[in-house]
Amino acid sequence: MAFAVSAAFVFGGTFVVGLGWPIWLSILCTLVVMFVLGCLISATIFNPLRNMPLTMYSIVGTQIFAKVISEALRLIYGPYSFTIPGFLTGVIKIGDFVFAKAYGYIIVVAILLIIALQMFLKLTKPGKAMRCVAQNKTAAAIMGIDIDRSINITTGLSCVVCGIIGILTIPLFTISLTMSNMIGLKGWAAGIVGGFGYIPGTILGGLLIGVVESLAILFIPTVYKDIVAFVFLIVVLLIRPGGFMRHKV
Repeated sequence: MAFAVSAAFVFGGTFVVGLGWPIWLSILCTLVVMFVLGCLISATIFNPLRNMPLTMYSIVGTQIFAKVISEALRLIYGPYSFTIPGFLTGVIKIGDFVFAKAYGYIIVVAILLIIALQMFLKLTKPGKAMRCVAQNKTAAAIMGIDIDRSINITTGLSCVVCGIIGILTIPLFTISLTMSNMIGLKGWAAGIVGGFGYIPGTILGGLLIGVVESLAILFIPTVYKDIVAFVFLIVVLLIRPGGFMRHKV
């Protein structure tokens, strides 16, 4: 989730606060920057690591690079958190239900993003190529698919999604170097619970974790809410290691 933090800093620290650009233009430019950054990182770092003899090289390299990004943001923007006044603030009232406007935007954007990604993966040529590469790189290469290009596009789109997450969560956590820590961990847990690598499974995993957490705070103090998600993850791993919707790509 280092890219989500990067997007939040680029959006808030550079475009909105630094340059004083309108919110909509800042969001657009941030997402473009994230896509280009993701493609460049994939071409110069991830693809070379992928060709190493051991998978461990890719895992360690990715973790180290995330730390490099974090420290670079600290040097550029400073160690202190900040926020954007008036950005997605306020509440929404629907009958007797009242919730923060930020949550409403998160729900709507998440639904639209899921639909858009599904359409891209299933209806476009690059999307179909990405699915082929995810399933079998060797077979995809034999069929004439450019593996490196497909992975670059995948990484770029992943950075865009992380950018959207980073921007939408600014009102909830402020812009800081640790704003995405818990989001990333729970996102990882949701993917494992639902079925890693399968979008519907990840959605189901996220819903299950949310429901379990909400029910748990009826019986335990709210401060322990985050622990429940990971206890639930351990139980699922013991009972059904592949997740509730284990699925081949």
